Amino acid sequence: MTIEEMRQKKAEQGWTNRELSRESGVPLGTLQKIFSGETKAPRRKTLEALEDVLDPREYRSSRSLYNYPSRAAYMADLLREETAPYNVAMDREWHTVDEYYMLPDDRRVELIDGVFYDMGAPTKAHQGILGELYLQFRACADRHAMPCEVWLSPCDVRLDRDNYTMIQPDLFVICGDHEAPGAVRFEGAPDLVVEIVSPSSVKRDKYTKLHKYADAGVREYWIVDPKKRKVTVYLLEKDSDPEVYSFRDTIPIGLSEGTCGIDFSLIEKRVERYL
Repeated sequence: MTIEEMRQKKAEQGWTNRELSRESGVPLGTLQKIFSGETKAPRRKTLEALEDVLDPREYRSSRSLYNYPSRAAYMADLLREETAPYNVAMDREWHTVDEYYMLPDDRRVELIDGVFYDMGAPTKAHQGILGELYLQFRACADRHAMPCEVWLSPCDVRLDRDNYTMIQPDLFVICGDHEAPGAVRFEGAPDLVVEIVSPSSVKRDKYTKLHKYADAGVREYWIVDPKKRKVTVYLLEKDSDPEVYSFRDTIPIGLSEGTCGIDFSLIEKRVERYL
């Protein structure tokens, strides 16, 4: 689908830029540059995300307009979700990092492009996988003397260095220089991010965060799906097609240029009773 065809479908279906941004996961600024013509050659994955919404065909998101009897019903449902605790209605000013730090300590949320997303309590499978991943990533960095540090959620990452996004990746790796001791958060894009999906986060991890991480400069992104027992690896700096692995595979770490990998068969064995 060409950009002009997307413009036509966007107008025919009545999407605003903000609605299309939230449904597709493409950052609002990126979307505006595409439709204004400022971006001459958008990333293929960005265009695919927009096509999924404007001309879904096989793709059917539970939040898609095409699953509702009318656009009014879709918008009513979206607004009900957006006015839940700590979420913002579409006609209000976006939330900020300052507001993020004003939330109660017992509420775990992420702030993405001005919208708060509640984070549910992790399952045993989630925590088991996360713990095993941390051990193997640390072992890899130590074994090969990589100048990298491995961190676990909850750690605040101000991904875009702006006032509208603050995330807590499940696991992330930072190589080279990092924030000075005592800093309350990390600034900018990690080198590698791992997200373990749950039913409530699957769309955010697979679409919204994929595009956010790519645009922010994350070099490598892993999406771990415990239910399907598969891992999708995006080498974002190469803009190549993702590689999909099973829980029986040893997955090479791109940052190490293939010198070491993560043995998911060992992870599966140790957490199988929780899967």
